[in-house]
Amino acid sequence: MSKKPASNAPATEATDATAGTGTDGAALPGRLTAAAALTALEGLALAGLGVYMLFVGIAGDPDSPQQAETGGVTLLALAALPLIAARGLRRGRRWSRGPALITQLMALPVAWTLWTTGGAMVAAAVGLALAAVAVVALLVNPTATEALGIGPGEQTR
Repeated sequence: MSKKPASNAPATEATDATAGTGTDGAALPGRLTAAAALTALEGLALAGLGVYMLFVGIAGDPDSPQQAETGGVTLLALAALPLIAARGLRRGRRWSRGPALITQLMALPVAWTLWTTGGAMVAAAVGLALAAVAVVALLVNPTATEALGIGPGEQTR
């Protein structure tokens, strides 16, 4: 008789099973999930714009290919912050709140610049500003801070 070897399941299965739960294993509140989704959407938008700028810089005919390519790479690098923060929020990691809030604070001046540009950019400005304010409100909510293990009387590590 042959024995079956013990299953060596990859470590990712264990982490995927805990996605959407807080640090103590409890389910995350909807506010935190919504903040993670909006933050991820912002990161994806930045990444998409970065890929577009790279494509235009390489295959298109911009005024300055080097500037388009540099802008594309910069946007891709900036997209990493909200995407990593969104993943951390979705997993209930307390460190993720800071990068998510920083992302929103950086988005507000961008929204203002889009607003002052006028034209079709006004719609983008309104959408970005609403998303940024919504995420800040969701992340400072006591339910979200409690789910992340942040609050008065909590010891920082």
